[in-house]
Amino acid sequence: MINWKVRFKNPIFLVQLALALFLPILSYFGLTAQDLTTWGSVFNLLFKAISNPYVVGLIVISLWHAINDPTTKGIEDSVQAKRYTAPK
Repeated sequence: MINWKVRFKNPIFLVQLALALFLPILSYFGLTAQDLTTWGSVFNLLFKAISNPYVVGLIVISLWHAINDPTTKGIEDSVQAKRYTAPK
């Protein structure tokens, strides 16, 4: 089990998730954040990304790396981390 409440209180984790979502998309389409100058271009890019199974796979793998704790077995937090009420 993952201690989601504590993870979402941690700004570093939130940045990791955002980067895990957007960097594979930007990389696949050969773009930088500076290329997204309108909301229309952002939504168009997201639609293209969701329509492409390869990009979806890249996003899933990237999210796995952001969420998984390699110091524990499986996709769980450690016993100590499960007891946290705030990021340590």
